[in-house]
Amino acid sequence: MAAAKLKDVAEFAGVSIKTVSNVVRGVPGVSDATRERVLRAVRELGYRPNPSARRLRTGHSGLIGLAVPELTTPYFAELAHHVRAEAAGLGFTVLIEETLADATEELRLATGVGASLLDGVILSPLRVSPDELAPVASEFPLVLLGERSYGHDRVVADHVLIDNVAAARDATAHLAGLGRTRIAALGVDRKASDTSRQRLQGFQLALHEAGLTFDPRLAPLIENFSRHSGLLATRALAALPAGERPDAVFCFTDMLALGARRALYEAGLRVPEDVAVIGVDGSEEALYATPSLSSVIPDKAAIASLAVTCLVNRIRSKEPLPFEVHLAPYRLDARESTVGPA
Repeated sequence: MAAAKLKDVAEFAGVSIKTVSNVVRGVPGVSDATRERVLRAVRELGYRPNPSARRLRTGHSGLIGLAVPELTTPYFAELAHHVRAEAAGLGFTVLIEETLADATEELRLATGVGASLLDGVILSPLRVSPDELAPVASEFPLVLLGERSYGHDRVVADHVLIDNVAAARDATAHLAGLGRTRIAALGVDRKASDTSRQRLQGFQLALHEAGLTFDPRLAPLIENFSRHSGLLATRALAALPAGERPDAVFCFTDMLALGARRALYEAGLRVPEDVAVIGVDGSEEALYATPSLSSVIPDKAAIASLAVTCLVNRIRSKEPLPFEVHLAPYRLDARESTVGPA
């Protein structure tokens, strides 16, 4: 028996071919009753979408990739949720990959894993540089997330980011404004990633503006941005003599901050009475921690919307488009870990 086609499903369900296409691609705006009727027809007829046929018909597969360092990190899991929703609204399906911060894997996934399958890729690189990705971006739809390591007068690919220097500066200024004078920086990684470098820059800038001195002992090196790294580094900070240990910690990620809080608890130090703690990412986990974690919160929905829209515009354009840099907003949410209970 010949494979069922879109028109067969449409006739069986009593709807238009366009409606069937919207349901299959997850496009919103179809009523629950109609969606269920179409899906029932899909099951009974054994319909399977044919990406190759769609590509021949439209020139696109309708698939885009999202490549992030770690799916176990709440920030990237939440971001992936928003990217999937944004893409569905524009008629695209998202294939999600994790790079595990490996430069070779980042470069491989940036090309669309063979490019014959994917129409474009959104990549959050940690190890491969934008300059290395520039040749890819000139040939294949690619949007980068995260920090820029090249000058602001150069744009080698589409890029969506927050101002990391300003975000770190705001977080540190918040701690200094509370009267904290020995502020530690947790997130200076051994590999000197762009994220680490820029957040340290913002941290030092805020210290200078507050008239405070940077103490290298309060910026221990870490292996990565995990809870465990935060735990180990903060244990060392808590072991310093009473007059030398920090009275506040700016953590470059919420995961580092959650590990730091555990170490402070083990040391018998109270948060925020003895040591105030703030992170970056605005993860849901931080909101429900005890005490709730103060955090700089990037607008993940805005980041996803900017990235997906930028990528889809490049996919659908018949002419080359100039590369653009999009700055997404963020906000600082002061919670119990810095200002105490309301």
